[in-house]
Amino acid sequence: MLSRRLLRIKVVKALFAHLKSGADNMIASEKTLMASVDKAYDLYFQILTLPVEIARYAQQRQELAKQKKLPTFEDLNPNTKFVENGVIRIIANSDAVNDHTAARKLGWTRYPELIRTLYGQLTESDYYKEYMQREERSFDDDRRLVEDFFKELQSCEALDDALEEMSILWNDDLPYIVMMILRTLSNLRPSHTDLKVPPKFKSAEDPEFVKTLFEKTLVNYDSYQDYIERYTSNWDVERIVFMDNLILATAMAELTSFPSIPVKVTLDEFIEIAKYYSTPGSSTFINGILDKVVEALREEGKIAKSGRGLLDK
Repeated sequence: MLSRRLLRIKVVKALFAHLKSGADNMIASEKTLMASVDKAYDLYFQILTLPVEIARYAQQRQELAKQKKLPTFEDLNPNTKFVENGVIRIIANSDAVNDHTAARKLGWTRYPELIRTLYGQLTESDYYKEYMQREERSFDDDRRLVEDFFKELQSCEALDDALEEMSILWNDDLPYIVMMILRTLSNLRPSHTDLKVPPKFKSAEDPEFVKTLFEKTLVNYDSYQDYIERYTSNWDVERIVFMDNLILATAMAELTSFPSIPVKVTLDEFIEIAKYYSTPGSSTFINGILDKVVEALREEGKIAKSGRGLLDK
């Protein structure tokens, strides 16, 4: 399922686009936000099927090699360990995966060059060479190879370019989707005949969380800025990075709108988001301002946490 961290990032990005564009239709912007969440879930399936496509390409190469006029012994007796990888086979035969990719028109047929590039990078990697050289075959080895492949994807420029071309909404989603895939693979067993695909959301509350966080931040944005100005008196407010203001406002909306989310969770999440989506030093600045804002909101009775273990947290 999509993590709350990724959902928060989606909200911040949607708010940034809405406010920077001067849009006045909150409903339209919210629809775009929810579409970006749907696309993030699509990316899970899109990336999950990559090793399947690469294994098919590898098998095609082996079949073509056998048809040479003068095939070598290796051509006629290829190492089929990769193309017969048990984990890849489960993914390839998964009804859940195939149904979703078909329904959402996902796939890699338009990107044969990328598949060739990724195959080349895979076969040159040390972990692939070690895997292919081991005579014994085990499901754990198969899974480890696929896990290593997905981890390496996060530094693949060719894949980044392809994903950007496919959908602008996939920008920056890959690390979160890879973690989601790795969790899926960790639960896979040799006896499984299908892949247990996670739901889009962890709970039924998540879609409402996304919409409410977006709406509350937008509706109360000006009043949140008043708080920010109060605690940045020694700063030129005009020179404070817009993204810092936006992250602070979104954090304030979460602090005051979701009684079941501990204060510490909210602070930690938005400080981490600031590290990646704002300027160097922004996380320290945001941390300091939020500490003061939380104290003020508590004194005003605007932060009320409920639930077991949440009081005063």
